[in-house]
Parts: sequence; C-alpha cells; structure tokens
Amino acid sequence: MAREELTRLTGNGNGNCNNDDCPNVYRTANGSFVVQGDVSDAFNPPTGEGLVEIPEHVMREAFRALGW
Repeated sequence: MAREELTRLTGNGNGNCNNDDCPNVYRTANGSFVVQGDVSDAFNPPTGEGLVEIPEHVMREAFRALGW
C-alpha cells in the first residue's frame, strides 16, 4: 500500500520526519489505521507485528479529524 492511498489524519502533510512532521496517524480505504511513530522496545511483539510509540496529542488530533 502506498502512502498516497492513505488519508492522513495528523501532521502538516509533507511526510518529512526531519521537519517535526512525525509521528502521524493515517486511515486506510477499508477504515483501519496505520500509525507512524518512534520504534518502541516495550516488549517483543509477535512475528509480523511491530510497536511504535505515539504521543497522546497526536491521537487527539486524529480523533478530531475523524469527528470523534
């Protein structure tokens, strides 16, 4: 899936983490979410899964964008 196929719910949209544009939350066409953030080592997830850490304010921004 390409980033262009996702609906960005947070951030300024330039996709450049070096310009304070990360972390971000995206929505897929089927309604699921893709979260971009700092890699976390809180525990070892199952094979094929990964962990990211994302601040509360980013989730609140995503919820506002969805009208929740």
